[in-house]
Amino acid sequence: MSIVTVSELQVFAGDERLMGPVSFALGAGETLVIMGETGAGKSLIAQAILGVLPNALRMEGEICVNGRRVDTLTPAERAAMWGHEIATLPQEPWLALDPLMQAWRQVAETHVHVAGLSRPQAQHQTAKDLVALGLNGTEDRLPGQLSGGMAQRVAFAAATAGRAPILLADEPTKGLDSDRRDRVTRLLAQVPKDGGTLLAITHEASVARALGGKIMVLRKGVLVEDGETSSVLTKPQHSYTRDLLAADPVEWEKSEAPPRGDPLLIAEDLTLGRGGKILIDGLNLTVHRGERIACLGPSGVGKSTLLDTLAGLVAPMRGTLCKADGLGSHAVQKLYQDPPAAFPAHVRLGRSLQDVATVHRTPWDQVEANMVALKLSPALLERRPDAVSGGELQRLSIVRALSANPMVLLADEPTSRLDPITQKETMALLGQLTEQLGIAVVLVTHDRGIARAWAQRVLELGPQPEPSHSG
Repeated sequence: MSIVTVSELQVFAGDERLMGPVSFALGAGETLVIMGETGAGKSLIAQAILGVLPNALRMEGEICVNGRRVDTLTPAERAAMWGHEIATLPQEPWLALDPLMQAWRQVAETHVHVAGLSRPQAQHQTAKDLVALGLNGTEDRLPGQLSGGMAQRVAFAAATAGRAPILLADEPTKGLDSDRRDRVTRLLAQVPKDGGTLLAITHEASVARALGGKIMVLRKGVLVEDGETSSVLTKPQHSYTRDLLAADPVEWEKSEAPPRGDPLLIAEDLTLGRGGKILIDGLNLTVHRGERIACLGPSGVGKSTLLDTLAGLVAPMRGTLCKADGLGSHAVQKLYQDPPAAFPAHVRLGRSLQDVATVHRTPWDQVEANMVALKLSPALLERRPDAVSGGELQRLSIVRALSANPMVLLADEPTSRLDPITQKETMALLGQLTEQLGIAVVLVTHDRGIARAWAQRVLELGPQPEPSHSG
């Protein structure tokens, strides 16, 4: 018996078809993986199943869950299914977590109100969940005090705490280092083994292979290939699928970069931390004009804190940070790991870009040229942030940052939401900027392949040892 059935699903923005038609059926113990380019409509499928498509979009087709047609239900009736019949792990953890609620409570509340556990049972199970995800020590933190990878894992724990039989996971491993990515992938793979139904959206071929089941590959909203995951990824029939697999960062050629220019930022003996905890100690770093630096390290090690410090958003605990003479207050720009937190939710994207361009006296044709280089449609500017894909919003954040005419770009996982092909093209553009405009880029990434192929210099960050206590 099919648990989830999607028939001739299409999604439109006005008269423009964004995705479809697609059809599939999933039963208990089955997995469907959806891969494809950024903006291909992968997340729209999950949103349509949940009934949370943005108001500016509309769907056609039929969706049935547990034998009941759900696309004709009221929003309240759809919401009543969440957590009980169907759970979701959204692409943006910040949209799934209460910013004013501690991490452990976010998970415990689901155990109580959805799974029906008593308070003591919920607290015990929550502790086990957080330890299983490597989150021990973060229990009392608010989402704003967590790294992107930590927030993603807290969202995963909360999403699965209700034990709903259907799980929709949208880019569940983005922003995670390889060890934690594999840990989350194993937890996802357990869902169908336990009799559940899993629909997973991912850009990572390694994750798709590990999850198995069936796969659909989308391009520009059109289904180009489907079949058994192992077969499609081993012997892809469509040229786009082959290109997608060939764009893996391990296949990139190392870029030749020009000699470094004058120093722009000089950090000496920096000690950095959050909430009184030391994350990075004794760091010395000089950022030169036109230089590419990559920062590697596991989630929560302090990579984003380093960028915040270089941007002047967080003061170091110790040490000094100096800017080159003449480097203005807007010359250092940060690309945030989670673009939805950086864009006003109710403001048109075009207005957000126009405001920045006006303040910095950047010609609009320069903004448009950057959009073309990043393969962004002008039509996106008429939408709000919730009506574009995560990858599109990520590239729009790059356009907006460039509109401030920076000399130093601090890029926090700038391609984590992009498919391999778009990721490669975007990183190539950032490389061109270092050469053409002399912009220095400090890149935070979990992907060692990207760091080695793209950067001139790789900065390895590791966890600080716990302080010793003598009795």
